Amino acid sequence: QVQLVESGGGLVQAGDSLRLSCAVSGGTFRNYVIGWFRQCPGKEREVVAVIRGTRVVSYYANSVKERFIISRDNRKNMAFLQMNSLKPEDTAVYYCAATPTTGLPADYRGFEEYDYWGQGTQVTVSS
Repeated sequence: QVQLVESGGGLVQAGDSLRLSCAVSGGTFRNYVIGWFRQCPGKEREVVAVIRGTRVVSYYANSVKERFIISRDNRKNMAFLQMNSLKPEDTAVYYCAATPTTGLPADYRGFEEYDYWGQGTQVTVSS
């Protein structure tokens, strides 16, 4: 079965950077769309960034554009989220998610579109 494990979260100061990692086992990694989501305190889970199997970036949330970078290494079956210039409002549990490419048009922006999820990693940004 497909399993995802996130790592790299922690407590940082505003303006700092963090790099989250997502290790994926099982399945065919190169055929999976990878999404990073976050759930801020008291809010619904929201998409942060999406990258397809071709490694073409498909989407960034407006709140993180020009600050976060999503990437993947298909040889290592890993995905990453580089987070720069962190703000207190970035505080959240961050989740890595994966789903097979269907061949149908899709934005992959909704959490309901993903079949596999990691357990999440906490990112806390203090002011």
